Amino acid sequence: MSDEPQPQQPNPGWASTQPEAAGGPGSGGQAGKKPKRPKRTGWRRIIPTWRIVLGTFIIGILLLTGLFFLGYSMVKIPSANAAAMKQSNVYLYADGSQLARDGQVNRESVSLGKISKDAQHAVLAAEDRDFYTESAIDPKAMVRAAWNTATGKGKQSGSTITQQYVKNYYLAQEQTVTRKVKEFFISIKLDRTESKDQILQGYLNTSYFGRNAYGMQSAAQAYYGVDAIDLDAAKGAYLAALLNAPSEYDVVAHPENRAAAEARWNYVLNGMVTKGWLSASERAGMKFPMPKEPTASTSMSGQRGYVRDAIKDYLTENKILTADQLDAGGYRITTTLQKSKQDAFVDAVNDQLMAKLDKKNRKVDRYVRAGGAAVDPKTGKVIAMYGGIDYVKQYTNNATRGDFQVGSTFKPFVFTSAVQNDSETQDGRVITPNTVYDGTNERPVVGWDGGTYAPENEDQTSYGDITVREATDKSVNAVYAQMAVDVGSDKVKETAVDLGIPANTPDLTASPSIALGTSTASVLDMAQAYATLANHGRHGTYTMIEKITKDGSDEVELPREKTSQAVSREAADTTTSILQSVVENGTATAAQAAGRPAAGKTGTAEKDTAAWFAGYTPDLATVVSVMGQDPVTAKHEPLYGAMGLNRINGGGAPTEIWAQFTKNALKGKPVTDFDLDLQPGSDASQAPTTDVPTDPTTGGQNDGGTTDGTTGGTPTGGGTPSAPTPTTDGGTTVGPTGGTPTGGGTPSTNGGTPTTDGGTTDGTSSGTTTGTTGDGGTTEGTSGDPGGTPGGGNTGTTVGPGLTTTRRQ
Repeated sequence: MSDEPQPQQPNPGWASTQPEAAGGPGSGGQAGKKPKRPKRTGWRRIIPTWRIVLGTFIIGILLLTGLFFLGYSMVKIPSANAAAMKQSNVYLYADGSQLARDGQVNRESVSLGKISKDAQHAVLAAEDRDFYTESAIDPKAMVRAAWNTATGKGKQSGSTITQQYVKNYYLAQEQTVTRKVKEFFISIKLDRTESKDQILQGYLNTSYFGRNAYGMQSAAQAYYGVDAIDLDAAKGAYLAALLNAPSEYDVVAHPENRAAAEARWNYVLNGMVTKGWLSASERAGMKFPMPKEPTASTSMSGQRGYVRDAIKDYLTENKILTADQLDAGGYRITTTLQKSKQDAFVDAVNDQLMAKLDKKNRKVDRYVRAGGAAVDPKTGKVIAMYGGIDYVKQYTNNATRGDFQVGSTFKPFVFTSAVQNDSETQDGRVITPNTVYDGTNERPVVGWDGGTYAPENEDQTSYGDITVREATDKSVNAVYAQMAVDVGSDKVKETAVDLGIPANTPDLTASPSIALGTSTASVLDMAQAYATLANHGRHGTYTMIEKITKDGSDEVELPREKTSQAVSREAADTTTSILQSVVENGTATAAQAAGRPAAGKTGTAEKDTAAWFAGYTPDLATVVSVMGQDPVTAKHEPLYGAMGLNRINGGGAPTEIWAQFTKNALKGKPVTDFDLDLQPGSDASQAPTTDVPTDPTTGGQNDGGTTDGTTGGTPTGGGTPSAPTPTTDGGTTVGPTGGTPTGGGTPSTNGGTPTTDGGTTDGTSSGTTTGTTGDGGTTEGTSGDPGGTPGGGNTGTTVGPGLTTTRRQ
């Protein structure tokens, strides 16, 4: 045998598993080389191999794990957030004394042992039934909530109680990815450092239940007047239901949502049965526990709540602070209000109005409410405000509301605009305090192309020839409606806005009726406008704020006060001169009780739903309104019979309140007179011309209009007035009715000349006008005289857009 190794022979039946080299024996290929894997073709190319899938999965797990540990290490448990440590805002009088405090969180933290087990279980059934057995994060709940939200089953929260507590106590409420990430990691850490009982206690003490109640203890008091330890399953279930929608599920504030609230209440109770926290028999006998009426905080009683609301509105509307900033609290707000003057306003309303009401025996007296505001004309600062009898009893601020017509307190703006624009009458006379107008009742205005407009005067009295000053004293609607057309109602509106009336005031419409005060500016807006007149036409937007600090040190920047000459001094001062006459001789003689030189104007809303007086001295501009509103339906109501009078007019209670307040508010201050720079020629008489115009429809009035101050006028040089010229379409040519010739002539006394179709021309005080009549007029007596008849009087015809014929004084 050879000593050389012998090749081993395969066993019988064995076959080589190695493929032969390409080409077989003798070929040039290399024996035993592994062939290349065939390439993937077709649709198989788009499917990842198992190796790729496995690799991606492993890399993803490693990446997520890394991110988790990175986030866990970076996110720390922070200190409690601002909301959990919420402060109140403090409002101060100008002298630094406290006026009001708001924003103080109604929260009383208690231990878990001070909350009944039923209430605890109700919250768990509503928010997180597996709280004690699950981890801080519930991935299944998060996925389920996301799916329900995406599929339209309502916005859902996948947060556990731990996560909600973290959000309430440590984080803000904004819905951002950053906040959710922080919430995720803080919840995990908190679950490792605090017990479940500690977390549940914190959650029950920080959650919001509505009615400004934070925490279960405060909620139990707010809704049921009991402590949290005394809550039974039914009451606890309702409070737990509130967590889902605190405002919507308050069935007292929103009775329309009771069905939804009860459905949520049933859901909570059913959950308690499912978890074994409540027996089925107990559950079956339960009735919905109706909560009690909410009780307003006494910290907002009296005028405090009205002032607080007005200040907040002022700050937000002027973009000084946002609502969210105010809600966060911590602001110390010094107002311009002066305590002595604020108290004087309350006393004046109580003495001159509230003390004279008999709400038990006179139903109408229950409708009476008042609003007032006083502005320093030199600075624009609001120094006093009267919002109502008590914020707790009457929520709406009567000083800032804008839904009652201002009546004839708007008329001075018409005259101011006339002087400002050098306006003339239809026959070319400059409008001054002594310009003579035709004051005939229901006399159609001339020059208005929007249709016939013939407003009635007080008690349907016709005054004939009357100066602007006298027409202002007596609040003659016929004169001021015509003046608005002479000036241009668009210019009148512009002047009112320049003086301080907001341009967006409801019903501030450029038409003849603008003169009668159909717009609904607020008491505060009117006070601002009258302050501009008192300040010789110089206007600065009113202010209610002296200073604001945050957390006791950081001062909030206030906007710079901007003032401008809204109207000329002559326009403002000449208006003041005729408003002085209203106090001395007109409808506001009760204002003389202030014991100071004063100017002002009375006014009455349509159907006597409000009576006004707007007046000023050189040192103080104040507006008072007495309003009628049903306390149940909130409907505006007439004040006929209030205070035992036939009616409340502007020269009565509003002027009397003004006088007492002004006297006491300015007590100790030297009496000063008005320093007036009057319109040139304002003392000269401006009687109507005696010339008859060639066109009896001067100014475009072509549908039954009148020609003002033409035929039938008062001759300035004597003689007999010319005969009135008839119209041909039932209209009236109106001259100064019953005018007396200044040179000794005799006026026409025949009652007017018949027209071709039944109308008459007005040559005497008994002439017939073209306006038709109907119910609804109102009247206004002078100070101390109730005057008028409830519902009495008639209205003229209204034809055309934006017009009304009801009479306002």
